[in-house]
Amino acid sequence: MTLVNNNLLHRYKYKLNSLILILPFYFLYQALFPIFPDAWHTKEINSFKITPMPYNLDAPYFHDGSYVKDFILTFKQGNIKYIRQAYVNIGKEAIPFVKLQAGEQGILHGSQHGQEVHAIAPRTIKSTDKLWLTIEDWQGEKTVASWDIPEKLIQR
Repeated sequence: MTLVNNNLLHRYKYKLNSLILILPFYFLYQALFPIFPDAWHTKEINSFKITPMPYNLDAPYFHDGSYVKDFILTFKQGNIKYIRQAYVNIGKEAIPFVKLQAGEQGILHGSQHGQEVHAIAPRTIKSTDKLWLTIEDWQGEKTVASWDIPEKLIQR
């Protein structure tokens, strides 16, 4: 019995090693060519045209004490240097600005090419929820905008 298993192992060990050598190239390909969900519709907010896009269609995940969902917001018009601070959350209504400032979650950050955010989210996203963007400019003026959540992101 040992002789048979030994021969079988020796016969296929090079094929197993070649498989192990090929796997990193598969994962490299996945990393270089990620597949993202469709971007949402663009909204004009003050002097900005903003398009949000989730990184994936997964449910929110637990991170640093709260549930979050990752998004990238593309600013197609307007200069982001005029934004003092901005926050994103998912829910029935926008979280009050004072409460947002007290925590670290939901802060918009990045460059002029794209602003990333770990949007504050409920554990499960419902059809009554919206994506809320709260922007404060350098004069202290606050603007709130919202997007409806697509069916693909709603958990049942």
